[in-house]
Amino acid sequence: MIQPAFILVRPQMGENIGGAARAMWNFGLDRMRVVAPRDGWPNQKAVAMASGAGRLLDEAGLYPTTADAVGDTVHVYATTARSRDLTKPVFTPEAAMKDARDRIARGERVAVLFGPERAGLENDDIARANAIISVPVNPDFPSLNLAQCVLLTAYEWRRATEAVEAVAMEMAGTEAATHVEIEKLAAHYEERLSEAGFFFPEAKAEGMKRTLRNLWSRMPLTRADVQILHGILRQIVRWKERGE
Repeated sequence: MIQPAFILVRPQMGENIGGAARAMWNFGLDRMRVVAPRDGWPNQKAVAMASGAGRLLDEAGLYPTTADAVGDTVHVYATTARSRDLTKPVFTPEAAMKDARDRIARGERVAVLFGPERAGLENDDIARANAIISVPVNPDFPSLNLAQCVLLTAYEWRRATEAVEAVAMEMAGTEAATHVEIEKLAAHYEERLSEAGFFFPEAKAEGMKRTLRNLWSRMPLTRADVQILHGILRQIVRWKERGE
């Protein structure tokens, strides 16, 4: 899928440019544009910080002004934490990247502006944008590091364009136990507990067995779990028999 261009406007520190490149590539984004970097271009500190994402810096477009950087785009978002005297729709990063996904699917070229570390985007930059992205941060400390802002936005792009399970179970080489396996485990414990006189008094025995079986059925057991629980019980029985 075509991606949005991430445009770093007048970035000041090479380390932050490199950190932004890493953040982009973490989430599969590689269309970086850089506008008038303070310390020139290429920047060795950016290269060092980018680590495995150095390709983004090699292929990044270098532009003299924000107007040049957004010239071929159709829809532009500007990231800012401050209220401005400009009337524009304001998106969260999540909503913005969903909107960007839909616009790109319709054939639009999309870009996101990120401002310099010291004060963020200027009003002249924001005036060129169609919408604002505002991160819901602590109002008493709204300033985000450049690479952090890029990371948040790139993460939301990934969420908007990739089917990712919200929760997944890592099975670590095993698989879920079947009902038959859990039934055999329940029967094993019931048998040994009966021999130990656990189900007492007799009038309550059936209810206790039912409660125990319900306990097993509620547990998300793997086959490895079942084997361990069988082994624990066998070892306890052997230990008791040796003690006798």
